[in-house]
Amino acid sequence: MAGATTAERGEARRQSDAGPPSPGARRRRPDWLPRPRVLVAWTVLLAVVGGFGAWALYGSDWLRISRVSVHRSEGPEKLTEEQILRAAAVPVGSPMASLDKGAVSGRLRAELPRVDSVDVVRAWPDGVSLKVVERRAVLQEATDEGYAEVDDDGVAFAENAEALEGVPLLELEERDTPSWRRFGEERVRAEAASVLAALPEEAREELRVVSVASFDSITLELSGDRTVSWGSAEDSDAKAEALRTLFHAAADARHFDVSAPSVPAASRG
Repeated sequence: MAGATTAERGEARRQSDAGPPSPGARRRRPDWLPRPRVLVAWTVLLAVVGGFGAWALYGSDWLRISRVSVHRSEGPEKLTEEQILRAAAVPVGSPMASLDKGAVSGRLRAELPRVDSVDVVRAWPDGVSLKVVERRAVLQEATDEGYAEVDDDGVAFAENAEALEGVPLLELEERDTPSWRRFGEERVRAEAASVLAALPEEAREELRVVSVASFDSITLELSGDRTVSWGSAEDSDAKAEALRTLFHAAADARHFDVSAPSVPAASRG
């Protein structure tokens, strides 16, 4: 095997003569790293800025809640502003950053069942806005105390001593049946309310009573002693279209049956 060339032996000798690299050369800082003094300065600056920010949010008087306003969306306005503010119990004087919006919303829903939805909004620097939507009664149900209002989700949310004018009456009949025990009163009430959303306009205007014997036996009582056998709330859109057709084809009928929308029927008896 051939030995090292003259050039290679010369290069090895030069490296040996040069000796090992100095300690300073081994620890030389890369150009892209900041100097220690710069790092310390930045750390101090960030700590000062962060401390000032925390103080401004939680310790100063600049960003504390000083005013609470109520805003309404479309719909009924039965609740007074005073009722809403009292139930919301927004902690005036506390830091804006510490406001628990979920707690405010929860208090409103618990204290005021008429509230359908509420959006709690920080209005910086010192305000809180309560955007409230109230439930709308689409039905009313007789109770021992008067009449309970029922919204389009079937939620009974308020009670009145007298019946509301223009709001159909919901009658829940025999409740000790397998159907009632299976689905529950709230579910049945919700199914009855859902029918109203599908009704054709001419039927909705004439609706007086929604009678529910079971989950799949809903009957609508209209003005002029007319009735509609609706069945369950399933296929309500198809049933509404069938009822609309019957209204035009048999205008003098007294009873309409759309429980099977593919074969609707009407009779005068």
